[in-house]
Amino acid sequence: MIWANFLHIYQPIDQTKEILTAVANQSYRRLFSGFRKIPKMKLTLNINAALSEALIKNGFDDIVEDIKALAEEGKIEFAESAKYHAFLPLLSEKEIERQLIINNQVNKKIFGKIYQPKCVFPPEMAYSEKVVRVASKLNYPIILLDEISYNGKNEMAPCDKLFKIKNYDSIAVFRQRRMSNLIMSGVVRDKKSFFEELGEEFKENKYLVTAMDGETFGHHRPGLEELLFEVMSSTAANQVFISEIPGHFDIAGEISLVEATWAANENDIQEGKQFFSWKDPKNKIHFLQWQFLNFALEILEKQKIGAPEAREKMDRALASDQFFWASGEPWWSIEMIENGAWKIFDALKSMPTLSGADMAKAQDFYNQILNEAFTWQRKGKIGLLAEKYKEDIKIPFKERTLEAGKPEVYQAFIDTMKKKMEEAAQEQNFEKAILWRDAAWKLETKNDIYDAIHVTNLLRREAAPGELEKIMDEYKDKYNKIKSGQPELRGIN
Repeated sequence: MIWANFLHIYQPIDQTKEILTAVANQSYRRLFSGFRKIPKMKLTLNINAALSEALIKNGFDDIVEDIKALAEEGKIEFAESAKYHAFLPLLSEKEIERQLIINNQVNKKIFGKIYQPKCVFPPEMAYSEKVVRVASKLNYPIILLDEISYNGKNEMAPCDKLFKIKNYDSIAVFRQRRMSNLIMSGVVRDKKSFFEELGEEFKENKYLVTAMDGETFGHHRPGLEELLFEVMSSTAANQVFISEIPGHFDIAGEISLVEATWAANENDIQEGKQFFSWKDPKNKIHFLQWQFLNFALEILEKQKIGAPEAREKMDRALASDQFFWASGEPWWSIEMIENGAWKIFDALKSMPTLSGADMAKAQDFYNQILNEAFTWQRKGKIGLLAEKYKEDIKIPFKERTLEAGKPEVYQAFIDTMKKKMEEAAQEQNFEKAILWRDAAWKLETKNDIYDAIHVTNLLRREAAPGELEKIMDEYKDKYNKIKSGQPELRGIN
């Protein structure tokens, strides 16, 4: 197996100095100075050019210099993206192209000739055919996508062969969710557990791509950067850049991909709402935001004289943050909504030939967005959406097993999780013990969401062959002996 590790680092262009300083000190500075101490390692890095500029502007030149030195030492290769983290599938091809080009120009100016990305990372791994059409046009040979874009299912993307995207020259390389999530969640906490989770797959002729937000290491999870250092220092980890993967595997043919993001789940795709966090058809704020943005882009296109200031402000306004924080399921921030609307309004005001009628329309868009946001807040809609999100995000495991006439399945998982918790505690792997404890609690109380369901999948892998089935058979036999002639279920102790 070859392993390509990918990190994405980004902060909004107007992030507060306090937060940027915390992230820089807790994550970026530790990561890149730590990587410089590792003799042999390979990492594919996306740093949005807006962050590159912000680091220099705010006095974090040493971080930029460490990244540059790592690239010159052959330890880092860069991946291309959109400068201000725009959500590309919802933009025109012309705008997608512009966002990739200005990202390239700025990063090349900052990092020099060593900035030579061969892979495109669309923000959020958000894929649509427009994105690959532009990437192929700009001669990027690889596009990095989440495994769910392969066919809309988890853990189905082949990792022993490659595919060209149908009608284009670009190759799709897929991120594996399971190992990425195990690392980010802290379940994998050292070199030993990393290779244990890979199991026999490590000996197979496959590729593994782990892809994560860099801020996870040190900022969101203090100390987790040490895991990366340990694993990437291992001589057993056969590390490659993402651009090197095609040198190890044959092209098996062409494939049509599924529109998705790295946050989408199978239900989202089946229901056609894989982009709903950024454009939910039922979300009036999203509707107004996109109307306003497209209105401003159309006005900018019609400007008869140059408008470089307005163009730069519009680039900033394309950042995905305002839409994400207006979803309300569960992400919500009136400040981010207002800030995004203001950026569009400010860009319009900078256009030299803007008419009075268009200015009035822009003001009306801005007012409508803010009024709708405050109305949601005043009427308690945000609270209701948050509750709905908690309840609807997954059908509880308990309902799908115990309450669906399969008590043996439910009890086998609960018992085995508790056993794994005790084993982890005895091994002093307390983070993993807590994970098993919390997962069992969530299943028992119907509070399970993505993490608990993920742990049930992890449990299937970690349990000894036949262990779960044996426990299920024991409980099934016990259940049959006490089963009533009425549909009500009796508890099993």
